[in-house]
Amino acid sequence: MPSTLRSGLAGRSDAARISGTVAIGIVALGLVTLAVALLERADLAIDDASPVYLIAVVLMGAAFGTPAAVGTAVAAFLIYDTLFTAPRGSLLVADPREWLDLLLFLFVALAVGRLVAIAHRRADAADRRTHEANSLFALSRLLATAETTEDAAPAIAARIRSDARLERVWIAVGPVGRERVVADTGASDGPPPKAPLVASLARQPGDDPARWIRTHDASGTASVGTASAGPTTDREQYRVRIESDGIALGTLGATRARALGPPSREETRILALGADQVALSVRRDQAHRAATELEVARQGDLLKTALIDSVSHDLRTPLAGIRATAGSLADPAVDWTDARRREAAVVIDQETARLDRLVRGMLDLGRIDAGAVRPELEAHDLASIVEPVVDRLRPMLLTRDIVVDIPLDIPPIEVDAVLLEAILTNLLENAATHAPPPAAVRLRAERGSAGDVATVRLIVEDGGPGVPEAESARVFERFHRVPGTGAGAQRGMGIGLSVVKGLTEAMGGRAEAGPSPLGGLAITISLRASSDAPEAET
Repeated sequence: MPSTLRSGLAGRSDAARISGTVAIGIVALGLVTLAVALLERADLAIDDASPVYLIAVVLMGAAFGTPAAVGTAVAAFLIYDTLFTAPRGSLLVADPREWLDLLLFLFVALAVGRLVAIAHRRADAADRRTHEANSLFALSRLLATAETTEDAAPAIAARIRSDARLERVWIAVGPVGRERVVADTGASDGPPPKAPLVASLARQPGDDPARWIRTHDASGTASVGTASAGPTTDREQYRVRIESDGIALGTLGATRARALGPPSREETRILALGADQVALSVRRDQAHRAATELEVARQGDLLKTALIDSVSHDLRTPLAGIRATAGSLADPAVDWTDARRREAAVVIDQETARLDRLVRGMLDLGRIDAGAVRPELEAHDLASIVEPVVDRLRPMLLTRDIVVDIPLDIPPIEVDAVLLEAILTNLLENAATHAPPPAAVRLRAERGSAGDVATVRLIVEDGGPGVPEAESARVFERFHRVPGTGAGAQRGMGIGLSVVKGLTEAMGGRAEAGPSPLGGLAITISLRASSDAPEAET
């Protein structure tokens, strides 16, 4: 009850608060006086019921502090002296012992009232500190669990509005003059209001409390809104700068009912701490963006370096072979037989095909990076795509043993036939490059599933030297070349499997690498089975 009475009067003006306190004191003393009168009736044999007035003293001290307790104690002393001490109706006391009792009562009442008021004030201070700590913890947690300041800003504004008893709170971030509102508890009422007079928070050095200073704002906070605030007689506008190391990062604005008066010291600290927490979060976002940009730039430099290195070697090698062979053919001093001329033509054709593969891979990689791959998914029979690609690439695979194992019960798959052909071409060319003859190459298919979705797994494996276990996770990285390949293996640009992964994922599939039972590398492509296909048996 005391704290309820005190909070009910907290928002009133001083005159209204004093009037309310006096009125409550009169009611309390009246009720206690009635109780004393009943207790001192002759038939109850109670000669002195004055201690009952301590109830009113304790209640007023707990509710309104020391002045109210002292006033109540003095009033109780006078009332008891006038109404219950002979001669009644007068402040005179006939019996000197009554004076002693009255003075002792007054002393006890003052002491009790004072002690109760002090204890309650300390309890209130502890409650306010707890409330302030809880608010700070909630604000910190909101910012710590959110990815960006903008994600946490609406919840922060709502929390500050509730804890500081404000009507509306908005948060704007950005350079001065170009601030952008990221949270507003009254967004449904239009942009944040503007007012010619704004109470700005002036921070003090050391532990001195901050002060609110009324300043004239010619722009009417136009940087954070353009709406008119309307009548300003019933509300006050407050502003706290969001800054870090002297750098302005934004503004925390608020409106508050004028009848509540300026924010209390605890409410002011909540506003200041909220602005400080937002400032730290904004700086964190800036640091994260800067780190991301640096990492992107670093990765871009690495890719450029790798691309230049690959182009300077891998592209120039087939060009050099083509130029040397063509130059020899054009040299009239060289006597060419028909057999040697055919061999030279084969060399030019092979080097041209190699050059075509390198350029095609780079173009595919560029399309994937640009997001320009737009697959047209249709149901296709897997064998009808795999077998033509294998037949076309048999000359490249030379004397290798090639096995195609696609069971008849494999369901159709939803793929873009052109993209799947490009994937198979890259996989077989990768096997031909890194698994020298007579290493076997096998293509097999099996049913699979990804959760509730039926899939088909296409495995392309070889009997080459394989890939070290530590390198398996990196085979799909662009321009990454696996060290320690076997004798007879060639070194590529390191983009073939990157293209495979990118095209597979563009069709909604998944590419994985692992060891093959043949002894080399196995690449598994998981693709969605057609919706009309029967589910895999378990």
